[in-house]
Amino acid sequence: MTTHEQYTATFWDDRYGATERVWSGEPNAVLVQEVADLAPGTALDVGSGEGGDAVWLAARGWRVTAIDVSRVALDRVTAHAAAGGVGDRVTTRVVDLFADPLPGGFDLVTAHFMQLPGADRPRLYRAIAGAVGPGGTLLIVGHDPEGMPPEAGHDGGHHHPPDMFATAEELIVELDDALAGWTIEVAERRGRDAVQPDGRPRFLYDAVLRARRPESG
Repeated sequence: MTTHEQYTATFWDDRYGATERVWSGEPNAVLVQEVADLAPGTALDVGSGEGGDAVWLAARGWRVTAIDVSRVALDRVTAHAAAGGVGDRVTTRVVDLFADPLPGGFDLVTAHFMQLPGADRPRLYRAIAGAVGPGGTLLIVGHDPEGMPPEAGHDGGHHHPPDMFATAEELIVELDDALAGWTIEVAERRGRDAVQPDGRPRFLYDAVLRARRPESG
């Protein structure tokens, strides 16, 4: 399997279709930490998966557009939102990040643990940053290289080569002029306890980048 095959609708539809649930259904911890002080507005959840983040945001008053390459996953977002009583605040849209343009003008754009190929990551994250509206916030969270062994498996046994991991500082460099004039509010390595697919505990580091676009830029 090539790297890009791991980002196709077929790959993810098959993966989601093979089990009733892939993820916990809970929001990512960094999202909860970083968004708590923001006034609700419009949000774009990139790589929404089954909707843990999107539904959490919607329950706090955000109007969320959840995008993912997998329709199977997005159908679960819709069901999750309806069950949580926030179906009217969550919209889903199939988007292939490698090929499709992103909607824009959002007060918050968030992307968690997509682990993009190193060669493609700058272009794709610049497109994600471009979806942030004036005065809006960009939140990118990924696995920091610190403590991640080569060919590390962390998402149900799927392995990623080392170039898919980047520090927050490396992400800033890769985004380059896409963040010109922005305020970097958080750029750090943040540790947390985690559980491996086989149930064993481990300690991981997240690369956390939060930046705010100027009101007039």
